[in-house]
Amino acid sequence: MTQFFDVTLRLLEGFKENCFLFGMTLLMALPLGLIISFGSMSKFLPLKLLCRAFVWIIRGTPLILQLFVVFYIPPMLTNGDFSIDDRMTASLVAFVINYAAYFSEIYRGGIESIPKGQYEAGYVLGMKKSQIFFKVVLLQVIKRIVAPMSNEIITLIKDTSLARVILVEDILKYAEDYTRVNGLIWPVFYSGAFFLLFCGILTLLFRFIEKKLDYYKG
Repeated sequence: MTQFFDVTLRLLEGFKENCFLFGMTLLMALPLGLIISFGSMSKFLPLKLLCRAFVWIIRGTPLILQLFVVFYIPPMLTNGDFSIDDRMTASLVAFVINYAAYFSEIYRGGIESIPKGQYEAGYVLGMKKSQIFFKVVLLQVIKRIVAPMSNEIITLIKDTSLARVILVEDILKYAEDYTRVNGLIWPVFYSGAFFLLFCGILTLLFRFIEKKLDYYKG
């Protein structure tokens, strides 16, 4: 029983790193994704092509490879003059870039799904483009992207476990340490309970949000 308690405390310590990476990634990737989506829909062709090329590259390559690129490539290219020494910071940079690309496509799909007639109606009423977006379009977009966005966010908490490939001391790294040093396999499976519980809470939260948005049937 004492061993179980000690393992639980140790895994909780590691899971705090996963939660930190999860929270900071959301905080930065959500607004960055919106900015990239505007670039992808821009009428300025070079900006549009640049944003779409960025999204294509990031979505087309594994996150684990992006972690290696962010952490190892800068010092190799600059002969050690520039590097991200903190492993959590390197993980955060890779995660923000990756999820901003995915979020941008969700935003773009939601925005482009709104009928053009609503913009035209707003112009007829004398509204500015920004007023139409924030007062007419935005709430409809939010409702339409809740489901795909919730899937990505739930995936994000599980993906944080990939940070251990550059030796971030997350929950799975601690669990694997128990296997390597103490010969205990059950902490690895036990760590899954932490992710399962957190994902369950997120699922209930997003279902609540979807129900709150059910008043709008557009």
